[in-house]
Amino acid sequence: MIEIKNAVMRFEDKNVLDGVSIAIPEGCAYGLLGSNGAGKSTLLRMLSGIYRPYSGEVLIDGMPVYNNVPIKERVFFINDETIQFNDMTLFEMRDYYRRFYTSFDDALFEKLHAAVELPMKKRLSTFSKGMKRQAAVICGIACKTPYLFLDEAFDGLDPTMRIIVKQMLIDAMLDNSLTVIFSSHNLGEIDEFCDRVGLLHAGKVVFDRELDNVKGSVVKIQTAFDRSVTKDDFSGFEVLHIESTGSVTHLIAKGDREAIRNGVNALSPKIYDEVPLSLEEIFVYEMEVLGYDSSKLDR
Repeated sequence: MIEIKNAVMRFEDKNVLDGVSIAIPEGCAYGLLGSNGAGKSTLLRMLSGIYRPYSGEVLIDGMPVYNNVPIKERVFFINDETIQFNDMTLFEMRDYYRRFYTSFDDALFEKLHAAVELPMKKRLSTFSKGMKRQAAVICGIACKTPYLFLDEAFDGLDPTMRIIVKQMLIDAMLDNSLTVIFSSHNLGEIDEFCDRVGLLHAGKVVFDRELDNVKGSVVKIQTAFDRSVTKDDFSGFEVLHIESTGSVTHLIAKGDREAIRNGVNALSPKIYDEVPLSLEEIFVYEMEVLGYDSSKLDR
């Protein structure tokens, strides 16, 4: 499993990561969310052994990652930048990774390559951003490491290729029991793939929860009362947001759904209607309760 314990990463006099603690169990698909500058890429580089934490611990299978070759051989990191491979062909890129990963599966690489049909003998400098991303993904999956980290995994891919790459990743997760971390701005992609989700903001962990628990514990209610109501009128659950427009009151509540229903009905509403909430809305409202400015998040 992956254990990040009170990790701090500092560049000059700024803490880019500030006391981050996350535990990710084996076989989990973990979604890492946050705005630009939140610390997502830095955290993935620490997990890949590129950065040494200023303080705290970053462990995979109970061992520190930095400067630990056996552990780093169990990790493949697909960076959000591919400029380092510009002078290589895909043929050379494949051979490069084959030298470092004894688990590299040539037959799997050929199967994945057949799906994307990238030229093997052209320099990656001639590839589009999406093509470079495809090249990195098929190499990463072919290395068959137990841990796969993807920074903005689907950035630059057209809709058709997104579907193909997503299916590749799903197949790899099912076939190889991968532990995968996806970093993304796109909540829809996280919702589609992940079992657990964490949100970084300004280098700190805002949320780290099972995705089903997140979606199951927050409800939006459309209701109406004979009088104006405030958060203080409700008990037995947490009111994240309340807003009235004319006679209609919209209530965002967190807690047990039966307790929420009973608490609202205790005030004898004229109507009661539960409305589905998107994952994006849930995070925005919960961040506001914690005092974060949700307008600064990329959505």
